[in-house]
Amino acid sequence: QVQLVESGGGLVQPGGSLRLSCAASGSISSIFILGWYRRPPGKARELVATITTSGSTTVYADSVKGRFTISKDNAKKTVYLQMNSLKLEDTAVYYCYARPYSGLSSWGQGTQVTVSS
Repeated sequence: QVQLVESGGGLVQPGGSLRLSCAASGSISSIFILGWYRRPPGKARELVATITTSGSTTVYADSVKGRFTISKDNAKKTVYLQMNSLKLEDTAVYYCYARPYSGLSSWGQGTQVTVSS
């Protein structure tokens, strides 16, 4: 089992930047993919970005390409989401996600990101 703890959310103006962090603990070696999802107000949860633990292959939602960057620090067991040029529609609860090679995925508790002027 993997435990995930997010941090770094908050209130930011349109055009601003935030960096989310997700610290992983537990069965780290079992993780195949790390990622971020978000749930905008009144909407379903959606993929933001993912990164493989081996090879660091990344996938981004079209809505964040060119603005968000996912990265990881293996030594710190942490995955990051750098969010630039934030828009009102990026407002959501952001969840960290870990998919193992087998078994059930793990989710963090979520961190609120609010983009507002």
